[in-house]
Amino acid sequence: MTSLMTKMVMPGSSIGVFGGGQLGRMFAQAAQRLGYRVIVFTDEADSPASQVANETIRGDYLNLHAVSEFAQRTDVITLEFENIDLQAVQRAAEFVPVRPGYRVLEVAQNRCKEKTTLRDFGFPVTPFSVVNDADDIPGVSELLGWPMVLKTTSGGYDGKGQRKVENAEQAREAIGLLGPGPLIAEKWITYVAEVSVLVARSASGQVMAYPMFTNVHRNHILDVTTFPPAREMEVTQRRAMEVAKGVAQSLQLEGLLCVEMFVDRDGEVMINELAPRTHNSGHLTMEACSVSQFEQQVRAVCNLPLGEVKQIRPAAMVNLLGDLWGSDGLDPRWAEALEQPDVHLHLYGKREARVGRKMGHLTVLGETQEHAAKRALEIRDRLDRSK
Repeated sequence: MTSLMTKMVMPGSSIGVFGGGQLGRMFAQAAQRLGYRVIVFTDEADSPASQVANETIRGDYLNLHAVSEFAQRTDVITLEFENIDLQAVQRAAEFVPVRPGYRVLEVAQNRCKEKTTLRDFGFPVTPFSVVNDADDIPGVSELLGWPMVLKTTSGGYDGKGQRKVENAEQAREAIGLLGPGPLIAEKWITYVAEVSVLVARSASGQVMAYPMFTNVHRNHILDVTTFPPAREMEVTQRRAMEVAKGVAQSLQLEGLLCVEMFVDRDGEVMINELAPRTHNSGHLTMEACSVSQFEQQVRAVCNLPLGEVKQIRPAAMVNLLGDLWGSDGLDPRWAEALEQPDVHLHLYGKREARVGRKMGHLTVLGETQEHAAKRALEIRDRLDRSK
């Protein structure tokens, strides 16, 4: 007999989503195309996901009674950001499968546990050490050298919760700002590229990895993603995809996982971070691949056959941050994007534009990834009314 954990959750069922952000919004749209109902649980008013979901339950993730009621109205639950309180995940799992699963979240929510777990499985990771207080700095600096990066063990994203430090004095100041500990110190890596691989694994054990994405960050926020990788990165791509699949299998993933990696001068990869959900770098899959990351997440958490992930066209994605709106609050020149062929505009329904806030993205298809990236940057620049 098929167990509750491995049976398929068929279209027409209700999928619950912890979190109301833009990833939940795009997930809901993909799920609805396949005939599912989507119920969002969020503590945010008028969230991007709530604007498109079939139903929204607004509540505190620590309100376990509300979480229980939410879970009982669903057939399976997933999440759109990984920092959901584990108590909520445990409570919901008493009623329905919660994917990607408690173990994956427990590892991904704590940078020390994440790095230690991956290292113990034998995967390449950035060299690291735990920092409990300023007294640990001399020993850690001897191990990792200067500069290094100090990070909080949980809660950070888009550069928040971390500081690059060049010496012991800066390290002590960073501990004062980021602490109290423990913190994690990571060796500053001189890399030639930042890349990511999205990998899906279903409850029945099917695994599928997308080809590698190449990423460029600005002010710690993803700025541009291109796909496919440059020809000289083909060997690196094979290794990165192998690593991502291995991580998914080792953690017994049930859902979608983004493995972010650095590439060194020899073309070798080392894991920087895990994100057990859809990812900003994967947005271009909506136009560039046969199955988007959002549909793949639906398939994985519902234990349906995973979709083919082959490339349709080379592509580039650029983020649209609140900076584009400027101090006058006027909308960017959307016509500059919409009049162009092979350009796809995605806006997230956020009411307030703030500097550094992700408001949407552009995906541009091209003959090559370089051509697509050049056009994407040029079009984004023309959107800005201040120029």
